[in-house]
Amino acid sequence: MKLVVFGLTVSSSWGNGHATLWRGLIKALAAQQCEVTFFERDVPYYARHRDLLDLPAGELVLYADWADLAARALSEIRAADAVIVTSYCPDGPAAAALACEAARRAVFYDMDTPVTLARLAAGEGVDYLPAEGLSAFDLVLSYTGGEALVRLERELGARRALPLYGHVDPDAHRPGPPQPRFAADLSYLGTYATDRQPTVAALFAEPARRRPDLRFLLGGSGYGEAFPWSDNIFFLDHVAPPEHGAFFASSSLTLNATRRDMADLGYCPSGRLFEAAACGAPILTDVWEGLDLFFEPGREILTARTTDDALAALDLAPADLAAVAAAARERTLDEHTSARRAGQLIGYLSASSPAAAGDLQEA
Repeated sequence: MKLVVFGLTVSSSWGNGHATLWRGLIKALAAQQCEVTFFERDVPYYARHRDLLDLPAGELVLYADWADLAARALSEIRAADAVIVTSYCPDGPAAAALACEAARRAVFYDMDTPVTLARLAAGEGVDYLPAEGLSAFDLVLSYTGGEALVRLERELGARRALPLYGHVDPDAHRPGPPQPRFAADLSYLGTYATDRQPTVAALFAEPARRRPDLRFLLGGSGYGEAFPWSDNIFFLDHVAPPEHGAFFASSSLTLNATRRDMADLGYCPSGRLFEAAACGAPILTDVWEGLDLFFEPGREILTARTTDDALAALDLAPADLAAVAAAARERTLDEHTSARRAGQLIGYLSASSPAAAGDLQEA
């Protein structure tokens, strides 16, 4: 199967969650005899933070301008078995028009479904969507399940909306020896987001203030002077994907904080959730509907709604934390790998009817 993808980025993991997911998925697709060509607009902010130049398991095409790319894009689309256009693709509407006109199967993959639906509800434009919505696509995939799938069909005209959740490449994210620079009693890895900040403040910054005897490590871009820093919070403005394993493996406990729109919709596991679990780190997460579809609260993952909940998790015995981490890693390697999602994607694309695709969704 030959696939063509028009996406935000796969070459830079800076300030976005798309790149690491695509790297793992493309590698897993290649292992299942799929050839992938990924088109990415070459923008300065990703060029300055580019941590991948070639796709070992696919072809990366960086381009400066859509007009110069159109002929090459059309040729690749016509040769492909399926074409995938993603949310936040800078040339999404143009790529979608070409794909829906010329592709054997045109797919839209919304990797930011809660953002898409929230902006629509607020009456805002969504510049990565076609003006007519998603009705022209043969299939719509969503990073978020549950009610989001119904709304994609009802509000944006998707013919079929199916989930393709986050995942992890266990070759890239696995337990390893702790590194002193990443040592922490509680760590958090995530780009700054205003709507996520109350959760980070309650479950990370406030515990740090109350427990000056512990070490807290924050990794991610966009944090400034307004963040409620304390002397025991240490900061890294970027942690590259090859370092994620060491980052998580060096933490006694790591936090997952979900963006507000995602938490409100539910069924929205972050790729970082699976990365941390694959690395053997015990995870503390905020609570949202559908969490138990991916991990069993209390046994495979710890949950917190308040600062006191976070402090209670920090006070658990090392043996208890280790048991939670081991259970989450086992669940992740069984159900949440890039290979598992690649197989699901191939099944969706190979399905000859909506009924067959529905069977695959249940499986």
